[in-house]
Amino acid sequence: MLLTIFGNGVMASAMISGLLKQGFEIEVFGRDEKKLQDLKERYPKIKIDTYEKGVDISGKNVILCIKPYALEIVAKQLKNKASTLFSVLAGTTVEQLKTNIQSVYYIRAMPNIAANFNKSMTTLTGDKEAKEKASIIFGAIGKTLWLGSEKELDTATILAGSAPAFLALVAESLIDGGVKEGLKRVDAEFLARGLFEGFSELLNNYQHPALIKDAVMSPNGVTAKGYAVLEDYKVRSAFIKTYKS
Repeated sequence: MLLTIFGNGVMASAMISGLLKQGFEIEVFGRDEKKLQDLKERYPKIKIDTYEKGVDISGKNVILCIKPYALEIVAKQLKNKASTLFSVLAGTTVEQLKTNIQSVYYIRAMPNIAANFNKSMTTLTGDKEAKEKASIIFGAIGKTLWLGSEKELDTATILAGSAPAFLALVAESLIDGGVKEGLKRVDAEFLARGLFEGFSELLNNYQHPALIKDAVMSPNGVTAKGYAVLEDYKVRSAFIKTYKS
């Protein structure tokens, strides 16, 4: 299947890496020729070009991977009607997409940068007629979850799209704390990587995250005391409030 991607940033690059591994044919259009050439050097199999002279998207499967503010600018360069338009633009509604770009079907998707390793958790919503196609494409870069409304997808964007940055903050903080207490940084980083790798298996095998906490926490132990500190600083509340940020 040929996929036509508009954009050459971090998310586009992560998706391209994962999709190529699954045998998709990819063409990429962008504004910056140098960035496009850099992308071509990393992924020699892709085709590249600028979109400023106009692009015919007739019958194509188009993935918009640009900044939301650039939607109207890019849309002016697209000619005719796509088969399916997949948008990874956060906060941009299907109605806004329809106003700017012609397509038979519209899908909103929210992958994350783990797509680079075929480990993205991608949420999807839009025209149900294109649900299977969307699941195939984004399933090539990880797991997918179809949601019943755009409101749900906007909420899930925090959990599936933005949360890798939040978890990176957790990892960095734990590493820095270990260094502060005397661990070599290289050892603290090694431990953190092992922690996160193992934690995914714990989530998959315990019915509720609280049960993981209960399994680790012993009376008056190190975990219980550390947990109390996190509660004192309202870490749980801070994470919950990210959905309203």
